[in-house]
Amino acid sequence: MIWEAIQRAKSEKLNLDVIWLDLANAYGSVPHEMIQLALRMYHVPEVMQVMLDDCFIRFRMRFSTNNYTTSWINLEVGIAMGCTISPILFEMAMEVILKAAEGSVGPANLGGGCSMPLLKVFMDDITIICSKEDETRRMLTRLDDLMSWCRMEFKPKKSRSLSIRRGKVDEATTFTVAEQQIPTVSQEPVKSLRRWYDSSIKDTRRGAETLELASESLLAINKCGLQGKFKIWYLHFMLIPKLLWPLLVYDICSSTVEAIEAKINKYTRKWLGVPPGLSDVAMYCRKAKLKLPMKSILEEYKCGKARLLTMLEESDDPVVKTVQPSLKTGRK
Repeated sequence: MIWEAIQRAKSEKLNLDVIWLDLANAYGSVPHEMIQLALRMYHVPEVMQVMLDDCFIRFRMRFSTNNYTTSWINLEVGIAMGCTISPILFEMAMEVILKAAEGSVGPANLGGGCSMPLLKVFMDDITIICSKEDETRRMLTRLDDLMSWCRMEFKPKKSRSLSIRRGKVDEATTFTVAEQQIPTVSQEPVKSLRRWYDSSIKDTRRGAETLELASESLLAINKCGLQGKFKIWYLHFMLIPKLLWPLLVYDICSSTVEAIEAKINKYTRKWLGVPPGLSDVAMYCRKAKLKLPMKSILEEYKCGKARLLTMLEESDDPVVKTVQPSLKTGRK
């Protein structure tokens, strides 16, 4: 949805600000009092509140040197990594902060009667989407104040900003958080939810990078000392799943995927010890008498795009229904 908002602002020549914020030591800095407040706000049974409070009271630490050992110190912040319930508690605490910030600014206007909530959050990664610069600065100030109030802070060096003015990237507009300037994506690209964002706001380069990754990986597999059947196993259970993610999230045309499949088929025939003229149908056909346990990356790419389109079209989220994100797979 973030990429769709950027593409709409680009095509409709709108103004848009996108800020990616990163929390410093997110799990280790969330206050226990904030967790208890979240538990009360979301009406968690009192028995559970007491149990969790008793658990946090037992969080203690001490330091030892060769000559001295400190007494036990009770910890007032931080949750346990690896604990099953910790991500849920962290999300509840973050939700309290975000709910307090949402009321200060309205949703972003994407044109054509479409709007999008200004905050997108996944765990400790917060993304602000605003269509007005003054609202963006007001939201940043509000979030910064709330984080300071609960003894947490943002990490400006790992945060990024993107400003679009009349459909074009504006490198002159900058924002600050925690009294430090946030780098722009023109200075340093940002990776959010395994998708790269840079000043080009296009995916043309990602197709070439995916093709290069496939070529280098196939060459590395070919050079290893494994037997051909093990190379085939590595290809279908390690490399192809790794390639399918960028093919799914980026706007990569099907011709690029066909080029990747051609390289895969070349090495597959070599590892199987079959003639180079063996057709693709013989390797991937599901109706032949001899079925090979292999999958075509082109077919997986098409199935993945079809599943994604179905998920977006049948989504219960009113924002997704209104915006109706588009998928670009080329002209074929």
